[in-house]
Amino acid sequence: MATIEEALEIERLERDIFRGASTKTQLPRTFGGQVAGQALVSAVRTVEERFQVHSLHGYFLRPGNPDQPTVYLVERIRDGRSFCTRRVTGVQDGAAIFTMSASFHIGDEGPEHQDEMPAVQAPDDLPDASITMSPERLWAMREWEHWDIRTVPHEQVARRDGAVSQQQVWFRYRHPLPDDPLFHVCTLAYMSDMTLLGSSKVTHPDEQTQNASLDHAMWFLRPFRADEWLLYDQSSPSAGFGRALTGGKIFNLRGEMVAAVVQEGLIRTLRE
Repeated sequence: MATIEEALEIERLERDIFRGASTKTQLPRTFGGQVAGQALVSAVRTVEERFQVHSLHGYFLRPGNPDQPTVYLVERIRDGRSFCTRRVTGVQDGAAIFTMSASFHIGDEGPEHQDEMPAVQAPDDLPDASITMSPERLWAMREWEHWDIRTVPHEQVARRDGAVSQQQVWFRYRHPLPDDPLFHVCTLAYMSDMTLLGSSKVTHPDEQTQNASLDHAMWFLRPFRADEWLLYDQSSPSAGFGRALTGGKIFNLRGEMVAAVVQEGLIRTLRE
């Protein structure tokens, strides 16, 4: 399967027009994280190096064809002294499949605080999912064979009062990545779409549903490396009408909260 460098590869066609690579996949439609990651890389290519991504908000409009490349059209919405904003539209066959707004900030000084990282089992004490996963789900691990993903057992999840559906996942890229901080941000944008919607199914494990990401928002809070262990502390506070709201806080091993994610997804009961 494709490495993250291959999955995020884009080609500049014009000043603000890019083409994302089509990579080998087992999936029937383009993985949403790849579309979001390529769109973010396209936006990054249009801003000065002193700006860093601090947030993105995207909508998945149509399923992408994994056998075709996606073209990304970047609009320069604003270039300010401290912030700049880009809007990106991903297009296949003349139709938009994804749209995203991304905001960049040069960084300032101010008050600091963060929620505490939950007390969870260390990743090295959990088995590698590629070794322990059941045969019927092993194909999913082949799709992301370059990622080490370890889910905290359901009975060992650090529970919060009133939280109805929780899931905690450790993950890291298996191979050393470039030192460029923006590459790690784009890598996390790719990874953040993986497993999050699954937090909505924790309390409905046997219900057969059609699942798909509908929208995706991220905030990048502190520096991190995607090739080091990160904890994805996920929850789904609400589900209904065929949709589920999910969210996640991402921590590094030092307990620093490095990113936050909110996503609404389709979890429609399968029709006969």
